[in-house]
Amino acid sequence: MAGGLLMGAAVAALLTAALPAHNPSTGFEDPPPDKIVIKVATVNGSGCPQGTAAVAVSADNTAFTVTYSDYLAQAGGSSDPTAFRKNCQLSLLVHVPQGFTYAIAGADYRGFASLQPGAKGTQRASYYFQGSPNTEYRTHPFAGPYDDNWQATDQTDWAQLVYAPCGVQRNFNINTELRVSAGTSSPDEVSFMTMDSTDGDISTVYHLAWKECPED
Repeated sequence: MAGGLLMGAAVAALLTAALPAHNPSTGFEDPPPDKIVIKVATVNGSGCPQGTAAVAVSADNTAFTVTYSDYLAQAGGSSDPTAFRKNCQLSLLVHVPQGFTYAIAGADYRGFASLQPGAKGTQRASYYFQGSPNTEYRTHPFAGPYDDNWQATDQTDWAQLVYAPCGVQRNFNINTELRVSAGTSSPDEVSFMTMDSTDGDISTVYHLAWKECPED
């Protein structure tokens, strides 16, 4: 987890539809042709024990992905009383090519949920740069009966994007959370939610927006 993952821009583009084409009037730039390096500074939380989360960068520098292998919240039956809530705090060092900065434009989350009638589940995420007072929160509720894959998407309006400061290294922090409540379901029935890869696809994709830093 300590090592960075390098991906060059020569490979065919991944998720090219995630960002709009360059428009000079908006100030947005195409992804830089140089490499991006993302290092995981810290991974903490009950939903991502050591060695169970991994980060990779897309070939066109417009997205990065996080996969989990042990992210599960559950309630009811013989579930541990503390298992109803699981979270994972990712602190990422994002090194970008000189002269560029970035913002998180959106995030796609996937997992599986088995919620009994009367049970409820919640997926929540917050995003912020180290030292910044601005924290963005997004919450997605689910209600039983539910027994299927789930997907949630967080989107930020282009005008509201918060970019990393130019010329300053700031960690980017993502705190995700799963909660499950037995609610009015039978106390003998177990309900659960996972954030993982159930069908071979990446469970979480974060889309990057790029722009060029002003010259000094």
